[in-house]
Amino acid sequence: MPYLNVWSSGTNSSMLPHMESELASSSTSVFTWRKTDSWVLAYSTSDHVSRSFRCPRDKPKFRKQVFCLRTQVFPFRLPKKDFLGPSFAVAQASDVREQNSQSFTRGERGVGALTCVELEEKGDLSHNVEFGDIGSEEEEAGRVKGEKVDVRALAQSLHFVRNADEVDEVLKDKVELPLQVYSSMIRGFGKDKKLNSAMALVEWLRRRSNDNIGSVSLNVFIYNSLLGAIKEAGKYNFVDKVMNDMVSEGVEPNVVTYNTLMRIYIEQGRELEALNLFREMPKKRLFPSPASYSTALFAYRRLEDGFGAITFFVETREKYQNGEIGNIEEENWEYEFAKLEDFIIRICYQVMRQWMVKGEKASTNILKLLTDMDKARLQPSRAEYERLVWACTREEHYVVAKELYNRIREMDTEISLSVCNHIIWLMGKAKKWWAALEIYEDLLDKGPKPNNMSYELIVSHFNILLSAAKKRGIWRWGVRLLNKMEEKGLRPSSREWNAVLVACSKASETSAAVQIFRRMVEKGEKPTVISYGALLSALEKGKLYDEALQVWKHMIKVGIEPNLYAYTIMASIYTAQGKFNIVDSIIKEMVSTGVEPTVVTFNAIISACARNGMGSVAYEWFQRMKTQNITPNEVSYEMLIEALANDGKPRLAYELYVRAISEGLSLSTKAYDAVISSAQAYGATIDLSILGPRPPEKKKRVQIRKSLSEFCNIADVPRRSRPFDREEIFTARTKGT
Repeated sequence: MPYLNVWSSGTNSSMLPHMESELASSSTSVFTWRKTDSWVLAYSTSDHVSRSFRCPRDKPKFRKQVFCLRTQVFPFRLPKKDFLGPSFAVAQASDVREQNSQSFTRGERGVGALTCVELEEKGDLSHNVEFGDIGSEEEEAGRVKGEKVDVRALAQSLHFVRNADEVDEVLKDKVELPLQVYSSMIRGFGKDKKLNSAMALVEWLRRRSNDNIGSVSLNVFIYNSLLGAIKEAGKYNFVDKVMNDMVSEGVEPNVVTYNTLMRIYIEQGRELEALNLFREMPKKRLFPSPASYSTALFAYRRLEDGFGAITFFVETREKYQNGEIGNIEEENWEYEFAKLEDFIIRICYQVMRQWMVKGEKASTNILKLLTDMDKARLQPSRAEYERLVWACTREEHYVVAKELYNRIREMDTEISLSVCNHIIWLMGKAKKWWAALEIYEDLLDKGPKPNNMSYELIVSHFNILLSAAKKRGIWRWGVRLLNKMEEKGLRPSSREWNAVLVACSKASETSAAVQIFRRMVEKGEKPTVISYGALLSALEKGKLYDEALQVWKHMIKVGIEPNLYAYTIMASIYTAQGKFNIVDSIIKEMVSTGVEPTVVTFNAIISACARNGMGSVAYEWFQRMKTQNITPNEVSYEMLIEALANDGKPRLAYELYVRAISEGLSLSTKAYDAVISSAQAYGATIDLSILGPRPPEKKKRVQIRKSLSEFCNIADVPRRSRPFDREEIFTARTKGT
């Protein structure tokens, strides 16, 4: 059988890939021809053992027909290790290189794209096909009866043919070309989506073969080229016809045929059938090539079956290690297997990303797949781990992100600061603030050094925790969080200090509030009106009225304008002291400064009266509230009814309760019970039918929690914390103390 000798340009040694196996039994020799900007393809008829050697520039080792393409250099990457295999045409060699590529992805142009037709289309070419002896460099193209064939023009003339007759009209007067030229044109037609032209050319070749015209006959390489053209054109409905034609012509499929069919099935979404084809090859006494294994792995990728892909790879590795595969000398399995290992890792990465997008048990499946990769000794790179971290965007992904973070740290390599910041953000989104703090601590201890984004993210998480502590009055955790911020070099702002002050106030921890306020000032943070308000509230609850007055005066002195909350607290303090003239002046000052009293202000005064047994005064302020067109609410009525009931005025308390019901207000059971108890205690007659049934228990308000353990459930913080030491109020504990 004829074979093809190939010279590559001396200007670029990586022009043409070495021929790989999967071809026929004929041989290929590879030469280096030291001529700029030319490809020389020598068509010879001798069969011999495959070998590789350099040929002198002016003395090529052949004197037979020459097929010459003058073109520019188109570089591509060679395999790491050169090896030769039997071949008979550039088209088939290029096709096999594409088939054996481990980078089987849609849209990637492999070596198979460099067919004769496509090479001619890529540059300013002067392609001539000549046949004859080779003499000087000027005569390298050779001559056959003095006739030249422009391959590019020939391919273009066949671009729009529809049947074999039209092909015959174009080629009937042309010289007979090597089979590899037809194969290359067939593949080129497929890339140009001109499948009709490819089918017509094959039909023309079949007709000539049946009529015994010329020496060209159909074989497996032509059919493989046609299947490749079908795949490129996406006209999969012609596959069955081609396979039936192969059977009728008695052409046995080879590994390339199976590989191409597998790819076609995958493109059609028939991945399971593609895998069945792979399993069928050994039954047909065909040995799968590296391209076969990579195509099978790609089928698992399309199925999003990472577990199946790992199982397949492990089985393949065991066969390779046991010597069951990789025994063909022409195949560099050591190099190819390394590419397979890279490919399976990339497949697992892509599958995990896809799982994250779909979100169906993503975290569980990803963690299991990572474990299976560990068992299979498949180690993704740091870059792949980090890309997976960026794909973690949902709250439920935090488990995966933390696992990936730990894996990167265990690799003893650097980690991107932006990735760490992303994990801190994700932990906050998932309400795992303490885990976010641990990441920040690693940045401080292990690097990389945190930046402004890191600082802002972690401070925002502290604010969330402090807000939770403030809302629930968990003041101890508020203090501890402040200390933790200072330990980590984070300076609390007034917002953080105020959150702890409010928590202390809600918990009626007067001394703690005073100490936190002092620390705030000592740290150089200027108190705000909220700071003063929280401190005043804590002092009021501790009945430290004189101290509260001093704080009030200091606030006015430093130029802090009181707000509604501060005025209300002071009104409540003076009410508790019975200094109603000062309360009066506070109300007038509020009006003069534009801070209008609200129902909250009057409720505070009425409540203070109720707590101090001044029911009649409470009623007067209730009436005054109405004269100022301030509508009382449930709290107003409840506190006043309680004050009157305790002050021995059950009838008035009863009338107020009935009035509140008539106004559509829903009073608490406490007010109802106060009316009943007062009436019974003082012998007052009331109509229970008008009073109505006892109201249901209202939903309890947020309970003020004072223990550290209560905060663990809220903020997802460690339960095994040390007992709270009141010394922590005064200063942050340093490490080791």
